[in-house]
Order: sequence, then structure tokens, then C-alpha cells
Amino acid sequence: MRQVILDTETTGLNPATGDRIIEIGCVEMFDRRLTERTFHYYVNPERDIDAGAFAVHGLSREFLSDKPVFGNIVEQLIEFVDGAEIVIHNAAFDLGFLDNEFALLKRPPFRNLAAKITDTLLDARQMFPGKRNSLDALCERFSISNQHRTLHGALLDAQLLAEVYVAMTRGQEDLSIDLIDYTVGADASGHTKALPTDLKALVASDDDIAQHEKILADIAKASKKDSVWSPLNAA
Repeated sequence: MRQVILDTETTGLNPATGDRIIEIGCVEMFDRRLTERTFHYYVNPERDIDAGAFAVHGLSREFLSDKPVFGNIVEQLIEFVDGAEIVIHNAAFDLGFLDNEFALLKRPPFRNLAAKITDTLLDARQMFPGKRNSLDALCERFSISNQHRTLHGALLDAQLLAEVYVAMTRGQEDLSIDLIDYTVGADASGHTKALPTDLKALVASDDDIAQHEKILADIAKASKKDSVWSPLNAA
């Protein structure tokens, strides 16, 4: 499975009021492993940067003035993401800006390029309800170092998100369940001693069973209804 982990930086918060993309970063994964392919561009938005946005990413209009406009990188972006599952943190935000950029170029929505879109923010809110689920918070939760992240950057954030995504979706990756300390009972050479073959089986006596039934009856009487395990016990 091919996946593209994507992040953007923008001039502000709302494409409907004229805000534009100023940086886009993508990394590629095959079968949950990062490849060496990345996509990264700074983009000239041809407008000013909001002060609040600048405080987040530190990208000025002067710095972006000699960078390509979005229309000059769109074909490369399409080639990179087309047909992949796209993974984004807070997908509604980035997709809103990307769809807007494509609309300005009179192209179909960007989201149509994806085989599937995964929003790690929505997934994190389901996994950790009531907790902070920003990218920084998830890095901390999964012990992923982001000490080098003093400002937001699209490519760096995409790389961090790739690590977070793998950590969030990591299930059992081995058919063995190695929870036993096999050194317990080992001899001096480290070889495990054979288990004894004369283990004694203990079976409940009729008196044990009668006492058990009495306890169940007392519980049912006190709660004024049968216990949930009564049908199983009867069976």
C-alpha cells in the first residue's frame, strides 16, 4: 500500500477570505515504511502573511517572493500523490486550502486524487478522548522526539506525522507473544529445566461446589436479580 503523509503551511486560517498555501511537504510510505521520496516546495502566495501565521511558521512574504506560484508546482504534486492514501493531521484544514488552490486553477478538487484520506486528528480523538491531540502532544505521547521543531514546517511536520501515524496504528507485528521470562527455572548454563510430569490435578469437591452455589444464591438475593454468570453456571 502506498501512502503519502502531507502537511501545509498557509498565510492564515481561511481560504474563503483569500488565504493561500505557502509551503507543502509530503513524504511517501510503502507498506508502513518510509521511502526516500519526498515532495517539498515553498510557494509564493502573492499576498501578505498574517501576523499570527507568521508567528507559527516564520515564513515571510519577502522570503517567499522568489518562490514558484502554486500553478507552477501543481503537476508535480499531482504526480506525487495520485492514487495514494493521503494521511493528514486535521485533514479538513489542509484539504480546504488544497481544494481552493485547485479551484483557482479550474481543476477538480485535490481530494479526488486520493484513494483514501486518513485524518490522524480524528483518529487520535477517538483513541484519546478528552486529551490534547496536537502533533506535539502525540509526539510526546508516543515518545517521538520533536526537539528540533522550534517552528512549524511542512516537510518536518509530515515526517513527524509519519512516525506518529505508524505508532498510532501499530498492532501486533509478530505472531509470537513473548511475555514469558524463559530464564525463570533455567539452570546455570541457561537451559530451561524440563517441567515435571507428575503435576497433581485439583478438582472441586461436592462440598466446594455446594459452598460456591450458596455464595451465588446470597449474591442474587442481595441484588434481587440473578448474577450475569448464572446462565453460564447453569449450562
